[in-house]
Amino acid sequence: MTTTRTPAATTPEAIVDIAIGFMGAKQLFAASRVGLFSALADGPLDAAAVSAATGVPERQARILADSMAAQGLLTRTDGRYELTADAAAYLTGDRAELDLGPFLAFLGATSYTQWLGYDKTVDSDEPGTLELDEAGWGDFLAGVMRYNELHAAMLARHFDFTPYRDALDLGGLSPAFAVEGMTANPELNVRFVFDPQSVEPVRQAVAEAGFADRTSVEGAETATAEPGGSHDLVLVNHVIHRFDEAQNRAIFRNARDAAADGATLLVLDFFLDDDPQQRKIDALHAGEYYNIDGTVVYPESFVREWLADAGWRAEGTVALPGSPRILVARAV
Repeated sequence: MTTTRTPAATTPEAIVDIAIGFMGAKQLFAASRVGLFSALADGPLDAAAVSAATGVPERQARILADSMAAQGLLTRTDGRYELTADAAAYLTGDRAELDLGPFLAFLGATSYTQWLGYDKTVDSDEPGTLELDEAGWGDFLAGVMRYNELHAAMLARHFDFTPYRDALDLGGLSPAFAVEGMTANPELNVRFVFDPQSVEPVRQAVAEAGFADRTSVEGAETATAEPGGSHDLVLVNHVIHRFDEAQNRAIFRNARDAAADGATLLVLDFFLDDDPQQRKIDALHAGEYYNIDGTVVYPESFVREWLADAGWRAEGTVALPGSPRILVARAV
């Protein structure tokens, strides 16, 4: 007896969810901007109370709160809205563990506008160009640096800094990664070799964090910096997407020349991979980076080959929640 398998029913749900995703993003940006999450920091409120607390009309307060509840950032019980733990931790302003408000403001005002020209990038392969006034660049920098702080916090949760004593932070955009490492390990000293324009801001940041006595800060162009030394930990965070293949090969060789045998290298960035299911956040950032300013999210296989050529042995990757991955390598 033969049996006929009934094919699984198809559904448009995934397609529709992707297609209307921008609506949820815009509502999140608006909810953050008007202070909806901060308004709920002291406990549940109904739509009328949310309206009074935020100053937006009651109908709009309810629409925003319902959307945030539908997307898992609030709960709704008997018409009263309450923060989820994630929203409380990251969306409540000064009361948050790490307030992502500046990052959301950047996405809403700068990134979203830039994506309106994405069809041209797709059709021509011409990178996007940001055209911002002084205030716009300020918002851009605030958003990017806050996103880096999130990545640094996630790195500290998922990587053990305690075995290391002498770190080199090469060419990064933010001192937050090393600050998190020094917070986790009171015996860790860090040498920053950053773009010359970043020297004074980095010195100020590490001093404000209370780590001036455990750091040194030097200025050098990342693509050609030859810091030397015998560090046991090397950080190359948010570097490779800003440079071409030849420059990245040189950066990894110079990083190896600054590392002791057996030292650990952390390469934190977004990567395209060869797994059957591409990690979503990396693929989205491949579009974001190129569309914003022509920087590139590289395939992980490319990066592993560059590392091997420079004297590093790739040992694996760690996916950080809501953040890039770290590719961990060993000096050989």
